[in-house]
Amino acid sequence: MLTFGGHLDVLRKMLLRILVITFVFSSGIFFFKDMTFEILLAPSEWNFITYLWVEEVGRVFISDFCFGEFHVDLIATDLSSQFMTHLTTSIYLGLLCASPFILIELFKFISPALLDSERRYSVQLGLVVYVLFVVGLLMSYYVLFPISFRFLGTYSVADKIRSAITIDSYISTFVTLSFLMGLVFQLPVIAFLLAKMGFVRSQILIHYRVYAFLMICIVSAIITPPDVMTLILVAFPLYVLYEIGIKIVKMVE
Repeated sequence: MLTFGGHLDVLRKMLLRILVITFVFSSGIFFFKDMTFEILLAPSEWNFITYLWVEEVGRVFISDFCFGEFHVDLIATDLSSQFMTHLTTSIYLGLLCASPFILIELFKFISPALLDSERRYSVQLGLVVYVLFVVGLLMSYYVLFPISFRFLGTYSVADKIRSAITIDSYISTFVTLSFLMGLVFQLPVIAFLLAKMGFVRSQILIHYRVYAFLMICIVSAIITPPDVMTLILVAFPLYVLYEIGIKIVKMVE
């Protein structure tokens, strides 16, 4: 049985391992600058895979449907902005790459206080949370962010005004949208936990299904550019997650 000081020592060693793992990943990403920013800046190009895919889908309904080429300048306005963006981006991505190891360390720290059944339950829940978060990140990278960037970056109130986006604005928007989508995709997990605690029942979710759909559309309209196609691309998977949440709550009951 560990004393309070012993627990603090275990916590200190765990945090140290997490910092070391994160530093290793962040350093590797920092030194592979060209590859890192080639991936991050890909959604800003007119021939990004999402735009090509939307064109293919659009041609099913309109034979000559075409997005057309576009170009948005990315600039740096401060002397240190490119270096600081490089540094902070490396830390963000380092944390993301190290997140499986961080979850394992956290589980090792709390597992002595859990029963065997609770350990299995925690492992399964952690895996689901992580997978859904990654799916949310991919949704942001391939759908939400590129379409948002294309619309907002090319929007102009007058022909003589040319858009030039700062690199720190680009990265901060990218990180924010990715994080939000990762959280939004935790909807089935939230439904499961609320059902376990007795706060939600499937009948309630089914009864308010229409209102939930309207709320999802409103949220999707807020976080996406004002066009119907983008709203559908975001709202549809979110509503599917809501329906999955209903199924999960039924299984818990």
